[in-house]
Amino acid sequence: MTTPKYEDLFVKNNACVLIPTYNNARTITAVIDSILTYTSRIIVVNDGSTDETSSLLARYPQLTIVQYEQNQGKGYALQQGFLKAASLNYQHAITIDSDGQHYADDLIVFLNQLEQTPDALLVGARNLNQENVPTKSSFGNRFSNFWFWVNTGIQMPDTQSGYRSYPIKKIAGKRYFSRKYEFEIEVMVRASWSGVPVMAVPISVYYPTAEERISHFRPFKDFSRISVLNTVLVLIALLWIKPRNLFLSLLKKEGWVQLWRSLFQNPQESSHKKASSVAFGLFMGIVPVWGFQLAIGIPLSLLFRMNKALFLLAANISIFPMTPIIWMASLLTGKLILGNHEWSLDWHNITLERVKAEGIAFFLGGTILAIVAAIIGYLISYLILLWIRRHQSYRSS
Repeated sequence: MTTPKYEDLFVKNNACVLIPTYNNARTITAVIDSILTYTSRIIVVNDGSTDETSSLLARYPQLTIVQYEQNQGKGYALQQGFLKAASLNYQHAITIDSDGQHYADDLIVFLNQLEQTPDALLVGARNLNQENVPTKSSFGNRFSNFWFWVNTGIQMPDTQSGYRSYPIKKIAGKRYFSRKYEFEIEVMVRASWSGVPVMAVPISVYYPTAEERISHFRPFKDFSRISVLNTVLVLIALLWIKPRNLFLSLLKKEGWVQLWRSLFQNPQESSHKKASSVAFGLFMGIVPVWGFQLAIGIPLSLLFRMNKALFLLAANISIFPMTPIIWMASLLTGKLILGNHEWSLDWHNITLERVKAEGIAFFLGGTILAIVAAIIGYLISYLILLWIRRHQSYRSS
């Protein structure tokens, strides 16, 4: 029996190929046959298929098969595959879709990169400008890339590719929020939060015509779940991950140096642009649109080409313990402007009229505070940046 072409590399990297599948009987055997020419270390997760997938898989006794009767979703299937790979002591699982869109000869791309970055989560970057790419795939990918950047600060060209290499010990056995398509976003974000490098590698992809295409992606339901997941992840990133990372970086001298250089010493951006980014961040951090500050602020900062790092840094003014202080200051400022000198909060006599009056005062006061903070933030930032530029010019002359 001929040894598969990349078997030695799979053994060297202690890697396997993981194939989640659901009702892809038309393509699954071709996918398996193509992979078997490169390695025999294959795990297939049959996610409750109702077609002839089970009987087709029975033809391959050399494979490791995980299957269950009820369809649970791609995310669940991947998690079951990770657990099986961990139980077999694999360190890496290269996932490949069973619909025939991925090319098995791209396995070498992942294996070569694992030689250099063995702890990374590698994501195959597809060419989405080629023929037959569905419009929803192109839009969904841009949508996903944007929110991945918001949550992690990492720019990726293709966050929806299913062709990946996962570091098993870093991700298997953890409790995740999602079990469907959105899992592939969650696992990337949470891996990054845990310090796992997330990197892109170039791959090829085949997109059949619309008539030949098989997809279990349901645009409305799946986009809705992805949107809910992104909302949860953004809140976690804003309230915990980003403040934590900033705090930890500022405990080290290198963190201060890197922050200073990236934010203030970029000669490609004007002082006005940087100061405006700080001002807008302070405004969005205080203005009373709680829960939607980043959802509104980040697209606008991209639209107006602001310094995104400065915007996010300034927007963090609203994190705990500043949050209750801002709320109280907003309410008291609004009452002062409206001439309401009743400063005490009587929780025993709450009426609809009182709630409306307090709400108006809070919104008005918060908006005024946001504007004042933005103006002050702009002026202070602009003056500091001017001083820095003049000092640098003086030293270089």
